[in-house]
Amino acid sequence: MTRQIKLGAFLPGGGQHIAAWRHPDSPANGATDFNFHVQLAQTAERGLFDAYFLADGLSAKFGGIEGGNAKVVGFEPLTLFSALAPLTKHLGFIATGSTTYEEPYTVARKFASLDLISGGRAGWNVVTSTGDDTARNFNRDEQLPHATRYARAREHVDVVRQLWDSWEDDAFLRDKDSGRFFDRTKYHEIDHRGEHFQVLGPLNTPRPVQGHPVVVQAGSSEDGRQLAAETAEVIFTAHQTLASAQDFYSDIKDRAAKAGRNPDHVLIMPGVAPFIGRTEEEAKEKYARLTELILPEDGIALLNTLTGGTLDLTGHPLDGPLPPSPPTEGNKSRQVLIRQIADENGFTIRQLYQWIATARGHYTIVGSATQIADQLEDWFTLQAADGFNILPPWLPTALDDFVDLVVPELQRRGLFRTRYEGRTLRENLGLPRPENRWALRLPHAAE
Repeated sequence: MTRQIKLGAFLPGGGQHIAAWRHPDSPANGATDFNFHVQLAQTAERGLFDAYFLADGLSAKFGGIEGGNAKVVGFEPLTLFSALAPLTKHLGFIATGSTTYEEPYTVARKFASLDLISGGRAGWNVVTSTGDDTARNFNRDEQLPHATRYARAREHVDVVRQLWDSWEDDAFLRDKDSGRFFDRTKYHEIDHRGEHFQVLGPLNTPRPVQGHPVVVQAGSSEDGRQLAAETAEVIFTAHQTLASAQDFYSDIKDRAAKAGRNPDHVLIMPGVAPFIGRTEEEAKEKYARLTELILPEDGIALLNTLTGGTLDLTGHPLDGPLPPSPPTEGNKSRQVLIRQIADENGFTIRQLYQWIATARGHYTIVGSATQIADQLEDWFTLQAADGFNILPPWLPTALDDFVDLVVPELQRRGLFRTRYEGRTLRENLGLPRPENRWALRLPHAAE
């Protein structure tokens, strides 16, 4: 099959832009309006997206806004996706699960359940939750050090995958005549004893439909890149330039190969926030209209979060330069990216928060459908991306614009599907179904 673009739809109900909920076209309560999420999911499926992607934080301050952003509240993603799954047929659901504050057994069970409920359309976005505000919700005064979070994450993912394999695919006989509910030779206690976790197993759900739900990761620091190359099947990343995206793409593929993995089974999907018009001028008008809705205090709060929560802008003029950011134990790669955006563009504090308000450091494109498609095609064909996570700045209009204007243009160029290839998320992404490790290693005599 000819290589084609994969697409994720990044759809927080309150909108991606920090002022999205204030837009006249957006419902102010979209973040917690279930029927609105149903509408978004069905629109994404109409546009043949691979998956509905929902990032999540474990603090009301996730996203950096204490008062003016709809992201301070929202649904727990697996609960939401379990409700949306029966209302769709092909769309995948990628939900966030924290390796820092959740136990492997709980994560394995929740995602196995979502995979069973959806018929094989679940994905796990692996995050190493950052921020002292989050830590204080989980019996800690401050976040774990960066290196510790990633060491814990690596072991966490390994344990979850072992648990997904703790029942073999054909373990459950459910034979009413014989009274044998399962084959006792085909369930396995993993008996994991590591530095961070001690887990006996087996899991108390059957093996997921996909074998393993698709594993997604978003780190771009040194530790994040290595974890992604060793464990992830889809990587969500943020880049401002083609050259930067190409360097990341090449680096991850090389690391995956050195880890003994097939690089083609590690999909790189940068985030892209498109403002789409029928003309470039119309797109610019849409961008300006949303930018005007940003409250300065919200812009400053967002900058503080994205630079690790250590940046004090008190007394600094909004039309002056961004001061140095102290080192952080938070999201190190995003802190570096924000500084890079400010320096390379010569942005003032106000201009910087206006630019990153749309997508928090992801690539923002303002233009016609043809111009948007040109950019996506360049990144795809020039080995900077295998696909993209589309971050519509406000909802539902910006998602409708992409589905109605950009998707047909990508299809016309032969770059995007005209129908789904399969029923599971793995099938649509072109990823193989993992073999059960016990079935591969152990012979089983008939009971």
